[in-house]
Amino acid sequence: MHRTNHNTRSKNLAALMGRWSAAHWKTATFGWLALVVLAFGIGGALGTKTIDKNTAGPGESGRMDRILDAGFKQPAHEAVLIQSSKLRVGDPAFRAAIEDVVAGVTALGVVQHVRSPLDPANSGQIAKDRHSALVELDIRGDKDLAVDKIGPVLDRVDEAKQAHPELFIGTFGDASAEDGVNTAFAEDLSKAGLFSLPITLIILVVAFGALVAAGIPLLLGLTAVFTTFGLIAIPSHLLPIAEESYAMVLLVGLAVGVDYSMFYLRRAREERAAGRSQRAAIEAAAATSGHSVLVAGFTVMVAMAGMFLTADATFASFGVATILVVAIAMLGSLTVLPALLSRLGDKVDRLHVPLVGRLRRSDGEGRFWGAIVDRVLRRPVVSVIVAGGLLVALALPALQLRMVSPGPETFPQHLAVIKTYNRMQDAFPGTGLPASVVVEAQNVNTPAVRRAIAELKRQALASGRMYEPITVDVNREATVANISVPLAGSAADDEAVAALAVLREQVVPQTVGAVPGAEAGVTGIPARWKDGTDRMKSTLPVVVTFVLVFAFSLMLVAFRSLVIAAKTIVLNLLSVAAAYGVLVIVFQHGFAQGLLGFGSTDGIDPVVPLLLFVILFGLSMDYHVLILGRIREAYDNGASMDDAISYGIKRTAGVVTSAAIVMVGVFSIFAVLSLLMFKQFGVGLATAILIDATIVRAVLLPASMKLLGDWNWYLPAWLQWLPALGRPESEAAPEREPAPASA
Repeated sequence: MHRTNHNTRSKNLAALMGRWSAAHWKTATFGWLALVVLAFGIGGALGTKTIDKNTAGPGESGRMDRILDAGFKQPAHEAVLIQSSKLRVGDPAFRAAIEDVVAGVTALGVVQHVRSPLDPANSGQIAKDRHSALVELDIRGDKDLAVDKIGPVLDRVDEAKQAHPELFIGTFGDASAEDGVNTAFAEDLSKAGLFSLPITLIILVVAFGALVAAGIPLLLGLTAVFTTFGLIAIPSHLLPIAEESYAMVLLVGLAVGVDYSMFYLRRAREERAAGRSQRAAIEAAAATSGHSVLVAGFTVMVAMAGMFLTADATFASFGVATILVVAIAMLGSLTVLPALLSRLGDKVDRLHVPLVGRLRRSDGEGRFWGAIVDRVLRRPVVSVIVAGGLLVALALPALQLRMVSPGPETFPQHLAVIKTYNRMQDAFPGTGLPASVVVEAQNVNTPAVRRAIAELKRQALASGRMYEPITVDVNREATVANISVPLAGSAADDEAVAALAVLREQVVPQTVGAVPGAEAGVTGIPARWKDGTDRMKSTLPVVVTFVLVFAFSLMLVAFRSLVIAAKTIVLNLLSVAAAYGVLVIVFQHGFAQGLLGFGSTDGIDPVVPLLLFVILFGLSMDYHVLILGRIREAYDNGASMDDAISYGIKRTAGVVTSAAIVMVGVFSIFAVLSLLMFKQFGVGLATAILIDATIVRAVLLPASMKLLGDWNWYLPAWLQWLPALGRPESEAAPEREPAPASA
């Protein structure tokens, strides 16, 4: 627990990188620009390999999908629903509508195997009440490319709809559903990007009071994101990338890029305002905030690496993408940022915003948080009890967290495909998203297999949980049969899950699964959603354990303190648990349901808890490392524990608050998007960052450090062998010159 006072030039890695970049600003700056251009060139030349959704699924459904992909590549299936509350299928107007739809889609070159409900062989395509009928068809060619061919089909259906306004006519199927959801997804991301950049810039202008200083973090964050978009093509040929990874890169890259640049830039301006020369201020920022960026960046990357343990291709690609963008953002903050500051000098405060400038304090301290910290340090026990009790109260509902697959009811109900699906579900239960029983054998046309399939149909219908029409398709080699079985429920609800369990655990094992030499299993959308949810539930504890162990180890080595490492884990877990609790209150208990505009309160998307944990644990470490580094710096330079805590919190208050407001503002945008997963993601992220930047940073952290005193830096003798990453050090100021008035 001894303290040291460093008055020599720092030799930690961040300081060395900053010093070199400042001295070679042209090489660092143009090298960074060359990296951005080269990354785009590499990405364009190599191309990015994306995940094949037909072969990447987990569990039984994944195995069956791989059998279908290898031996029975079926085309995309579409169904056109024709419905009337008054007319019946036999009425002339209803019949004319069916004939128009059949004629319109049959004439298209991208369509094959059109099946009319007027054909006696397709009587299963007419509802029992005869008020609804389905025209079924397939999209010619590769199923994965069908979404690009669905446009003409939708156009012909729209023409029929206009010609027969007295009937409802709509399309739902593999390609039309993907097209509709992709459109909603793209619109949501477009809105997020449209609003997030102006919000970030406005907050940065308020934080720095000058347009040049505000623009630097935003530009560095964006260039880190664009560089990652290009370089991600390289690992994609070893580990294919999910299309959603680009959204993750934008979200995480912009957050850490802006954060790291803000930490560095604010420290450099603070040192300059204190009278250091331009070069000395940059070196001091590199040795202190630069070191914190280095530690925080590696901690974030460790957290993101936890996604590899899910054994899920999509999450593994998220891990690659986020680790890459964090590494690039960290590199830019430690190299090109000091280079730019060296070149710009005091011109970084150009384009000053007068009104905003009057609202800022020149000493970098925050009045509000300073007053809070002073009161916390006077009553640390009360502060821990009140703040800790509040977080525990918020976290308690997390015990009720229920992960539920995102069924059709979680998608925007205004989408045309969702409206059609809902009507189809009422008229033809389970037909829109059926289960698929896959049978692989040397010959699926043998009498034994045929009898087993017939018995499967009989038992399925007898169960009362599965419906007609049950259809059978066989590949050309007669080695694979795909049996479509409509299930009760809406694909992801409790009724559908129960029906799937009966199919998997009773019907299939007693029929096609009992045929010697045959392999049988269940896939389809309901099965994929169920298996994906089970995978997330089983791997979440593994990911959490990995992140906690490695984050603890990094903090232990970085600060050489057993207490700091343990306390960091506890505080971050409280933040995440409180965010989970808020998710349950909002999305399971329905609080603010009308305000946020969502309908389903069944549970939380299984993707959200895991993603929230790794992202929140990583991002919250940014603030924690910065504040602890500043406290340790003051303590090592001779300040008492109380003074060091007060100094560290107050000195970082402005930059941490600004960075938190940026992230809370950006994440809050996701809460008002149309997709439920985005809403849950946004609420969880915004809540946890808000909690971490207020209750944890300004109350629990200083109060607990006050109570522990010098024990904060306790490292037992048997751990003295641990390597040191180097501490953030306070640089001597070899030369001083007047600071600019705007600093």
